Amino acid sequence: MKKLMSLIVALTLIGGAAFAAGQKAVDSPVVNGEKKRVVFIARGMADIFPALIAKCMQDEMTEGKHPLFTLEIQDAQSNNERQNSLIGQALRDKYNILVIQPNDSEAEKSAILEAAGTGVPIILTNPRIPEQALMDITNSVDADPYEQGAVVARYALNTIPQGARLVVFRGPDGNMHSVERRRAWQEEFFDKRGDVEIFREDSAHWMESEAIDFMKDWVQSSGDKPIDAVISMNDSMALGALQAVKDNSAYDKMQAYGVDGDAGAALLIRDGRLTATAFQNANDLAARILQMCDDIISGKQPLKPTVNTNITCALYTKDNVAELIAIHKELGNIR
Repeated sequence: MKKLMSLIVALTLIGGAAFAAGQKAVDSPVVNGEKKRVVFIARGMADIFPALIAKCMQDEMTEGKHPLFTLEIQDAQSNNERQNSLIGQALRDKYNILVIQPNDSEAEKSAILEAAGTGVPIILTNPRIPEQALMDITNSVDADPYEQGAVVARYALNTIPQGARLVVFRGPDGNMHSVERRRAWQEEFFDKRGDVEIFREDSAHWMESEAIDFMKDWVQSSGDKPIDAVISMNDSMALGALQAVKDNSAYDKMQAYGVDGDAGAALLIRDGRLTATAFQNANDLAARILQMCDDIISGKQPLKPTVNTNITCALYTKDNVAELIAIHKELGNIR
């Protein structure tokens, strides 16, 4: 657990800073010795996954793979008003490409539409906003959130016991990944398992700290009948739920399901605490986003039509978690 917490702390310490790498490329659009400028506006760096995407981007830049541009990472701190403000400021600061990770798609849709309307290339990631008006004028690199929830929910059909008492953690209610993962759980699990009870459900906004507080309250109100499983739309909230009951022997056999497949989740599965997760490969996301920036700047990718691409997702459980741990060791996320 100490190694896990050290990893989480390290990821969340990545802040907003400029990154530059490499030399001027042949026939590059670098003008007067100045590179293009890209900004990644992360939804909130206290959440493990945005911090991991930022780390993977930083690693790519320091390796010199993208000599056409510099990259700055900014933290919206899971605050919709702050994210909208950062989008507006990025336009005023004349960044050449905006990479935006929406926190609440509904709350930030207008600001993104306005930014895209200026002609500045926009790349949405984790999640994209699946509305035609935005899909027509923004690029995206993402995963299929329904399938991320579905691969875990299908596994849970045969692992969650009959008559189980469950709690559910959603992400922000305006976030497409949260909405679609929750829909997958409904259609792939809850609609087929009428025997289970959803004891409590709420949004912990992707945050481990909020999930800890909710779980403590729910355990207390559950009384003599323990909660049998945690259904979470990401790994951070599942981790919070597990943290809340770690010293309670009545919860030694509680199952927990998440999405992201980050390094901490892999270690929890190995240790028998997390039951399953869907792997959302932050390294793949980062690499594809930065390559898209290269393609836009070099003219390889025309601004019309826009490009929307998905990474794959895979289910990891105790049976194959060694493979996931090996991936994170290769990426340097697990020492």
